[in-house]
Amino acid sequence: MSGNKVSKQKSCQHCKDRSASAPHDTSTIHYEKFWLYRHCSSVQQRDRQAQKAGQLFSGLLAMNVVFLGSAFVSSMIFNHVAITLADVWILLSILKVLCLCWIIYYLLGTSRQPHAVLYRDSHAGPMWIRGSVLLFGIFSILLNTFHIGYSAVLIQCKSRVEIVFPSIEILFICTQAFFLWHHSKDCIQVQHNFTRCGLMLTIATNLLLWLLAVTNDTIHMEIESQLREVEQRFAGNETVSCTCPNTTICKVFQKGYILLYPFNTEFCLVCCSVLYVMWKNVGRRISHHHVPHIKHKFKLQGVVFGPLLGAIAVIIGICVFMMYQIQATSSVPDRQVFVMFYSYYVVLLPLMSVGAVVGTIIHALEKKELDTVKNPTRSLDVILLMGAALGQIGMSYFSIVALVATDPRELLNSLILSYSVLLILQTITQNIFIIDGLHRQPLVAITEARRTGHARHHAAASELREEEETTTGSRQGHTHSGKEEETKEEQIHEACDQRRLSMLELGQEIRRASLSYIHSYSHLSWKRRALREISFFLVLCNIILWVIPTFGAHPVFENGLEKSFYGYSTWFAIVNFGLPLGVFYRMHSVGGLLEVYVTA
Repeated sequence: MSGNKVSKQKSCQHCKDRSASAPHDTSTIHYEKFWLYRHCSSVQQRDRQAQKAGQLFSGLLAMNVVFLGSAFVSSMIFNHVAITLADVWILLSILKVLCLCWIIYYLLGTSRQPHAVLYRDSHAGPMWIRGSVLLFGIFSILLNTFHIGYSAVLIQCKSRVEIVFPSIEILFICTQAFFLWHHSKDCIQVQHNFTRCGLMLTIATNLLLWLLAVTNDTIHMEIESQLREVEQRFAGNETVSCTCPNTTICKVFQKGYILLYPFNTEFCLVCCSVLYVMWKNVGRRISHHHVPHIKHKFKLQGVVFGPLLGAIAVIIGICVFMMYQIQATSSVPDRQVFVMFYSYYVVLLPLMSVGAVVGTIIHALEKKELDTVKNPTRSLDVILLMGAALGQIGMSYFSIVALVATDPRELLNSLILSYSVLLILQTITQNIFIIDGLHRQPLVAITEARRTGHARHHAAASELREEEETTTGSRQGHTHSGKEEETKEEQIHEACDQRRLSMLELGQEIRRASLSYIHSYSHLSWKRRALREISFFLVLCNIILWVIPTFGAHPVFENGLEKSFYGYSTWFAIVNFGLPLGVFYRMHSVGGLLEVYVTA
């Protein structure tokens, strides 16, 4: 026992000596402390260990909350009697109230403490991400407003929880959007563990809201399709007790709710991505030698064919979408409308794939250096691109199996089969192009070299002038009074000759540097123009491919081919898992392609 005490005293004395020998500026750095690591060790080692322990503990908290909420949602799906939708809403309301309390505490307490936000991650929370949070948040607020109005009209057969839950949801959306708009770049340096737990609790709540939105969308589409089949078979037979009365206001609330429903799932996913970056940045200290983030401006200079082809694709896509919505929503959808819809995709997807392949080849020819700086935002972008792409790829493989096993020679089946294969190829090639572009350094090295070369030439010229002045002054001090005028004239002539020579040499070197810069720029300009054309074309194509499924065009379910092969409930589960991920993938691809465009 005495030996242990002596060893502990020695180790603690060693830690005190090390902390005393540390630099004085460490007093302003708030190192992390965690209850799992109370032993005496070096400050930096204890900081790293506490950071890992805090991330582990907050991750376990989020995992347990997600599992609990998933169990509630699954029980609601498989056993409507024991666990109802109201029970799930009560659980989510409790979680949202806890998240609101933490966000308000962060805004009023944590972020206002001294030395709380010493650093801000310039890569985190770009304008397009925060704009997406704001846009989807506004649509989600309108969605919940329509939900409240629809439930108020049918208050005689609806629960009061259906009015309270959307009201809490509106408050949660407003507070979270404000929090992410102003604090998405924070690298918080105080209350690390409490902040990590609050962020992970908010992430888990958003994931559960997304899961509930997906399952509710499944039930809603299933009821809508079953009602359509019932109306076709038994005309005039009212089997639903709680139906919307034949009033204008009820129809407006119902249609608005159906139209704005996908935006709620997008809002939850975008918020999760921003909150995850904030969680990674808790306790992060950005060194002063860190290369600053260069803010590139979005300009349309030098791009013609990309916007032109993209605008044509968008206009044709809007026309196809409107014709599809008009004909597919009728009682008996026309088969030709599906042929027209899939034909548009079969033409557009190969063009996008070829553009992505050409862009990847140009990236390889440019031979830019890879950006190896640690960037949590870029790592998350790559993970989200790869993860969200699994939704479209999974649905495509299910469609391929169903069509090959039935009759792939028929016109519509062959078009759907081609669409599925081309969608897989387009997703893979576009992911490679975006990820390769995000990891390339911007083309600023030549400009910086030119500036540094000019600065060196100016410094050398100023040094020559200073030496000439000092030599002339020393010579003037040691000359005789009778020869002062002659020596002054000689020194003036020599100084003029040296200045002429130095200026000529400086002009020649600047001319050489300028010629080399112009040569290198002209050598890379066609590649940069091609990358910008391709990126802008892909941006517009992904926008129209995001608009079509977001606003209600779901031919993968309405054509009935895969549904008849896999069964009603199985194909519904596949579609409603993959479709929101596909919508999120298109939206996230737009942000990645814009980043590639401005840095090309």
